Amino acid sequence: MAPARRVIGLEPTPPGGVVATLHGDEPEAPGLNPAETVQLRNIRRFGAAGALLMTIGALGAGAQPVLQNPVAGVRFLSLPSRMASSALTVTMTGTVVVVIAWLLLGRFALGRTRSGSIPRRLTRSQMDRTLLLWILPLCVAPPMFSRDVYSYLAQSEITARGLDPYEVGPQTALGADNVLTRTVPNIWRETPAPYGPLFLWMGRGITYLTGENIVAGIFLHRLLALAGVALIVWALPRLARRCGVASVSALWLGAANPLLLFHLVAGIHNEALMIGLMLAGTELALRAVERSGAMRRTDVAFLVGGAALIALSSTIKIPSLIALGFVGMALSRRWGGTLRSVVYVAVLFGTIAVAVQVAVSLGSGLGFGWIDTLGTAGVVRSWMSIPTILGLGTGFVGVLLGLGDHTTAVLGLTRPIAAVVAGVIVVRMLIAVLRGRLHPVGALGVALGAVVLLFPVVQPWYLLWAVIPLAAWATTPSFRRPAIAFSSLVSVILMPNGSEYLPFQIVQAAVMTILTIAVLYLLTRNRMPWPTRTGPPARDRGADEYAESS
Repeated sequence: MAPARRVIGLEPTPPGGVVATLHGDEPEAPGLNPAETVQLRNIRRFGAAGALLMTIGALGAGAQPVLQNPVAGVRFLSLPSRMASSALTVTMTGTVVVVIAWLLLGRFALGRTRSGSIPRRLTRSQMDRTLLLWILPLCVAPPMFSRDVYSYLAQSEITARGLDPYEVGPQTALGADNVLTRTVPNIWRETPAPYGPLFLWMGRGITYLTGENIVAGIFLHRLLALAGVALIVWALPRLARRCGVASVSALWLGAANPLLLFHLVAGIHNEALMIGLMLAGTELALRAVERSGAMRRTDVAFLVGGAALIALSSTIKIPSLIALGFVGMALSRRWGGTLRSVVYVAVLFGTIAVAVQVAVSLGSGLGFGWIDTLGTAGVVRSWMSIPTILGLGTGFVGVLLGLGDHTTAVLGLTRPIAAVVAGVIVVRMLIAVLRGRLHPVGALGVALGAVVLLFPVVQPWYLLWAVIPLAAWATTPSFRRPAIAFSSLVSVILMPNGSEYLPFQIVQAAVMTILTIAVLYLLTRNRMPWPTRTGPPARDRGADEYAESS
């Protein structure tokens, strides 16, 4: 039994374990001086210009609807759609500009001084204004990087017609020639809805308002996504303060992350609402759990309300329910950390979760069919999923060796093994919270990271499930550097129309994007804080002077 106890974390663990080293206290810092404020304004405008370029380019390179395209035939606005390579170049250039602006902004959110003293950072107000300015152009842009919003519209129409979206797909329910079915990606036309009842309930309300008007439906779904982003912006700095992390650092890596801007705002994914409700519920529940002294009525209200919000988020997508376990383990530790306390908390939170899910399932009239469609997304073979890429790689090697294509059989082995490994990691993180070795926010982020990477299918925006909560807790370069690098890389390699372009178009757009960025660098090298130091650190010229950004 000793090895098993060690694997799941029941054996005593010395301080400074591998996961615990990802966190370090990060105090708040003074504001920027006048020169740095000018640089910040230039970065803000640079990023806003990039977002505006994305919006313009998306008129031709975005995930436009097949029918009811509002710019089709309009003399000026339809010009990008008639120049595919140019539209792709403009969109790719805007994407890279936004990513570069985000990286430069990190100089004032994470930057450290040469002397090692506390750096100056931009204020929360400056961060909010920057984030707002970058989001606004994307709010009016056509959908980008994904066509999932058209599936949302079709599944909402199915719900509004009184049919069961968990039994039939858009083509069967609406017909192949329906205006909403025509824009749904082919792979999802015969697929039942993989989303929870709350999301489809809200989608049905949108359908009642918009009917089959695709543009109006897109904007209302984007409003739902923006509501989720607002919840993230509200909860993230509060959770960061609980973990001893600078609020602007957490907002920069979590809320201003290009993955969030491109995929939750521009791409209109329901992860925004799921993550927002999950984080808001976690913050409210921890207000009660982490307050010293006996619980008051307000604490009980925060605890129950927070747990209910987390359970509500799971009726959009089920993985967010994991957060309830980590809040529960923190509450169990407050109540003594015994097995009895764990059972009491499990009964309490389990009752809340079941009550919320039953209420939403019955209140929406959709029932419990969503439970049977949780694995629908598994039909996609994602290169970002560790078990899937192992299965695909093994199958490819088998073909090269003349052994036949055994990809499906290998996936049937790698995916269950990955699920077991993910389960072990989640249990280990839960026990670490119960033992007081990890803060629940950090443990939640690590657990969601394991679930995402070991999930059968991983979409780029799924990474935000882990990155956003970890932004409020993990501060060391061993987390931030890979998170920054991967967020930047994934943000610039995906096609803005949610599908594929011809190779020569991608090459042309990439070459022109590189040349355009080079010109922009030459034009702004004296106004923007571009990294210039390539040798060893120079002599410290002041305790509060910024070194090259980390």
